[in-house]
Amino acid sequence: MRPYIRDKKTFTFDEVPENTSFEAGYLVSVNSGWRSVRPVIDTGKCIGCEQCYLYCPDGVISIEAGKAAIDYDFCKGCGICAKICRLHAITIEEERK
Repeated sequence: MRPYIRDKKTFTFDEVPENTSFEAGYLVSVNSGWRSVRPVIDTGKCIGCEQCYLYCPDGVISIEAGKAAIDYDFCKGCGICAKICRLHAITIEEERK
C-alpha cells in the first residue's frame, strides 16, 4: 500500500544527499569551440541598460564601465542578446577562425 503524503517520514543525515548530481556551475569549461556565430557589441550604441545581461542564458555578459562586455570563452552564440537589444548595439557575426 502506498503511503500518504501527510504521513511523517523520518530520515537520518546519512540518507540526505550532500550535493547535486551534476557538476557545480555551468561555466567550468570553455565551450566556444563549436560556436559558428558570435555577438559583437557596438560600445558607441550601448547605453548599459542591462537587458542583454538579464536575458543571457549562460550569464556571460557583464557590465563594465557602464557598457556590456561578453566573455567569449563561454558564449555559445545563441543570439538572444542581439534579439533583446532595442538599440541594436549587439550584432551577430560569423565566428573568426
